[in-house]
Amino acid sequence: MKNYFIAGCLILNLSWLPSATATSVLPLNLEQLSTRASHIFFAEVVSNQTKKDEQSGYIATFTEFKIIDSIKGFTERTLTIKQIGGYDPASKIRLYIHGIPTFQTGNNYVVFLPKASKLGFSSPLGLYQGSYTVTTINGEQIVSNGKNLTESPSTIDNNIVQVPLAISADKPSQSRLVDFINTIRAYNTH
Repeated sequence: MKNYFIAGCLILNLSWLPSATATSVLPLNLEQLSTRASHIFFAEVVSNQTKKDEQSGYIATFTEFKIIDSIKGFTERTLTIKQIGGYDPASKIRLYIHGIPTFQTGNNYVVFLPKASKLGFSSPLGLYQGSYTVTTINGEQIVSNGKNLTESPSTIDNNIVQVPLAISADKPSQSRLVDFINTIRAYNTH
């Protein structure tokens, strides 16, 4: 009888626990990122501030971007996005969400954003997939997020668009920034 009571209490306690969920993201190619994003921009990170978000109550990181090139969507000179997670020094609380990219102050990025959520959160489309770091190598601006850019040809309005984005076969995850941006714009004109 005692074992049944303990088992019943255990089942009752487990039913009160919040359910756990995992984050899964389907892979997106550049065409999908380009056409699904509401906003696409090339920008420099001006600042990051992590604090408890008043609207949601969660720890959030606010990243301010200085827009260098507005590729799709808005035309403002600066944009601040709010992403869930980060380390709040005031409360000493860290909230880590797997897949949400971080942006370093002073670095440049090409970012693909969906519309902001009802609570104002706006992480890149496909999480880390929608954030490309821009670096300068041998005087040339290069974009990469580690993803292979040697995609198969895309079809837009029954026309095959061959996009040789990768710099070379031995560097399939790197593209020249100008080629990358022109490809994004081409995906959005059809």
